[in-house]
Amino acid sequence: MKLTLVAMAALLLGPLGTVNAQPTPEPNPMLSDKQRKMTTISAYAAKGDLERLKAELHAGLDAQMTVNEIKEVLVHLYAYCGFPRSIRGLQTFMTVVDERRASGKKDEVGREATPITDTRSRYDRGKEIQMKVTGRTEEQLRAGYAAFSPQMEALLKEHLFADLFERDLLSFQDREIVTIAALISMGGVEPMVQAHFSAGLTVGLTPDQLKQIVSEFETMPGQNDTASARSILSQVLKSRAE
Repeated sequence: MKLTLVAMAALLLGPLGTVNAQPTPEPNPMLSDKQRKMTTISAYAAKGDLERLKAELHAGLDAQMTVNEIKEVLVHLYAYCGFPRSIRGLQTFMTVVDERRASGKKDEVGREATPITDTRSRYDRGKEIQMKVTGRTEEQLRAGYAAFSPQMEALLKEHLFADLFERDLLSFQDREIVTIAALISMGGVEPMVQAHFSAGLTVGLTPDQLKQIVSEFETMPGQNDTASARSILSQVLKSRAE
């Protein structure tokens, strides 16, 4: 019996009600100007260096990031460096927006995130996104600390991956750039840096783009030494090549 076009599409695309489609960045071997500013904004916000963060927020708007994109970066960060750093970043950004408005600058506010229409549970939506971002199976994602603390496993899927990653104001690539920059800036979380370098490759970041993230830190005053991050990235790239 011949398949109808609808049935064929269902086989190729999977069931209806999948997570929000993420923006697809244009192919580029290096970071865009916006992504470079995402790196520096995330690094200084995670560090709590508000004076340098303020300068980078101005630079981000000058690089044509929208107000809503920068807010999304700062909100995303709280999952990795906590509410205090994220909120202080947002408060600093409020000051920047007010100052620029008072000086006559007209920054683009930008669009809001697309409303979520998927009726599946947040756990199931988050599980799907987590597997896409990490490239790991459901069984692998339930091992280690996730098996030791099922509550953390549920929070990651329902909150980090459903509530944050599912929002389409930033692509998965952008969110990995933000995350990697924050983790390098925080220091002391090398296993997470390794995991997110790997996730960055999984969602389409190139080795050169990851190297550029690390290189950005070498030009940022007040940031950590990059030797550890470079070593971790080298190990990840070697493992992928093998």
